[in-house]
Amino acid sequence: MLSKIPIDLKNVKQEDLDKEILRLGIIAELDAINLYEQLANMTENEDIKKVLMDIANEEKTHVGEFLALLLKKDEEQVKELEKGKEEVEELTE
Repeated sequence: MLSKIPIDLKNVKQEDLDKEILRLGIIAELDAINLYEQLANMTENEDIKKVLMDIANEEKTHVGEFLALLLKKDEEQVKELEKGKEEVEELTE
């Protein structure tokens, strides 16, 4: 993982551990997406570019999987995501 784990999981309360694990999974997948897309943009080899972009898209699916699990575990996250969506809609109308 390119990013540093932002917290020491040993210091996380047991009831929050699964949520933090899922967030770290999301961070790792976003790192991978950024890496593969950057590499794809650097190469001139179309076969390499296609494979890297395909892998990046798979990582985006993984983000969705982790996020779906997180939203099952964290009701506050669900509410805050909805608030964020509403704010964006207000700002971009």
